[in-house]
Amino acid sequence: MPTDVITLITSDHRKIEALFERLQSNRDSRTADVAELAALLTSHARAEEDRVYPVIREAAPAEKGEVHHGFEEHKEAEILLHKLKAAKPDSPDFDRVLMQLVESVTHHVEEEENEILPALAEAVGTKRLQELGRAFKERRDQEMLALSVPAQKAAPARKAGRPAPARKATRVPAQKSSAEGELTKEELYEKAKAMDLPGRSRMTKTELEAAVSKRS
Repeated sequence: MPTDVITLITSDHRKIEALFERLQSNRDSRTADVAELAALLTSHARAEEDRVYPVIREAAPAEKGEVHHGFEEHKEAEILLHKLKAAKPDSPDFDRVLMQLVESVTHHVEEEENEILPALAEAVGTKRLQELGRAFKERRDQEMLALSVPAQKAAPARKAGRPAPARKATRVPAQKSSAEGELTKEELYEKAKAMDLPGRSRMTKTELEAAVSKRS
């Protein structure tokens, strides 16, 4: 089974597209399908941001703008996911938000597969792509586990698993940061990761600034 990062990322894209089709065609399982979609999209995005995008910025400097755009598109998808989970599955609002999410993610996938990933393939060798694949999969599976959706149970084949344990959300209070104020979200995340700050993968840029500043 191929384990290079490009194959793994595009495979996730196909699974996400399959979930979109299921959500559009089968209203009866929407609640479960939304939970599965949210877990896969979130874990996929976190793994890309943590393990793949930093490498692309260094190996293919011309793609820095596209990488930054990728971060912004992940955030847009996250916002739409929250709206989708809040909507009633049989409501017109659900259909409207679902269409917006499908359009947003489809656009992101097209840019990633047509521009960013080919640039990465040209910039690094086969061995590096394999290494990135292992790193991406490990990080994605960590997020899937944290969300209580085992990676092997992702779309298209889904089995019933144990109910998700209750998790208490921790919000870092916003604070001004003089040293890190000009850093991007991805740069702040790298600092938070080096400090081993808990909950960093779910923090906003403002929360990362506050947490990094407090620990410094």
